[in-house]
Amino acid sequence: MQNFKDTITFIKKLYPKDFIPLHEPLFIGNERKYVLDAIDSTFVSSVGEYVNRFEKMMADVAGTKYAIAIVNGTAALHISLVLAEVKQEDEVLTQALTFIATANAISYVGAKPVFIDVDKETLGMSPKKLLAFLEEFGEKRKDGFTYNKFSGKRIKACVPMHTFGFPCKIDELVLICEKWNIILIEDAAESIGSYYKGKHTGSFGLMGTFSFNGNKTITCGGGGAVVTNDENIAKLAKHLTTQAKVPHAWEFAHDHIGYNYRMPNLNAAFAFAQLEQLRTFTGKKRKLAKDYQNYFEKNTEIEFIKEPENSESNYWLNCILLNNRTERDAFLSITNENGVMTRPVWKLMNKLPMFINCQNGGLAVSEFIEDRLVNIPSSVII
Repeated sequence: MQNFKDTITFIKKLYPKDFIPLHEPLFIGNERKYVLDAIDSTFVSSVGEYVNRFEKMMADVAGTKYAIAIVNGTAALHISLVLAEVKQEDEVLTQALTFIATANAISYVGAKPVFIDVDKETLGMSPKKLLAFLEEFGEKRKDGFTYNKFSGKRIKACVPMHTFGFPCKIDELVLICEKWNIILIEDAAESIGSYYKGKHTGSFGLMGTFSFNGNKTITCGGGGAVVTNDENIAKLAKHLTTQAKVPHAWEFAHDHIGYNYRMPNLNAAFAFAQLEQLRTFTGKKRKLAKDYQNYFEKNTEIEFIKEPENSESNYWLNCILLNNRTERDAFLSITNENGVMTRPVWKLMNKLPMFINCQNGGLAVSEFIEDRLVNIPSSVII
């Protein structure tokens, strides 16, 4: 068993305070100014100039034609599946190694998740495992869709995740999904400011979704976004998330089942101010990751997870791998007892009671990661 006291000392030198959170927000820009401006405008709900400004800047950051401001990341995933016309009893391929919002959103549309293993170097969906699953269980039928030979259900969509800000091999996943006529939606909730082969995460699939929860690199307390290059999808997304209300001077007319998913102008003002600082934040987070990498490589036997090949990661949450679950639990115990917040990766989705009966294609790497990965303090240091 390793002695972790030196690691605690190193982290406390980075963050000289009594309690070190895992990831706290930083407000050093125009947050107060823009929020007060939104209040003075009296447009504090889902209509307002800051919603428009945020959507334009978000599209520019993502490198897409359109961005739609959403109330949170889970709602962004849900509406994306609705827009992809995922139906009751369809199947959606995703990861077991993910935050529960991914699997929950799939359940909201009545579909069933099928879990594909991840690659160790990216922590995201493995193209090889995806292809192997489809070659074993996939069957393209005359209607052009792919069906699962095991369950008989249509495989309508695939939702890979850019875990902790590390881009997965998204270009390979896109090609596989195109071959099998499966819609790809990127869960880019954690990867604002991350790039793969020079393109921002979220811009590869039909849609990409982001989160601006309180613990994210960019936050507005709660918030999300859908990005896309498809004009029709963008227009329908904005319409459906505003209760599908048909514009009229006074009448209440609605033409679809709609959702109250629009981001309020107050949150958009906050998000816009944060987004102005994205490159500053990611630059400092990448510097922190380099400091961590140097420390762990020179002073410990603990593996620090580096950004994958062809990637520029935002290093939202820095990650280390311990030797086994026993050592992981010991590290979690001693760090938290000493005021250093650390957290394990999520319990795999297929082990939760709601998803225990869902099919998977073998999860050896996911189980390896689950036993060993720990997130360590990753707040921006000014």
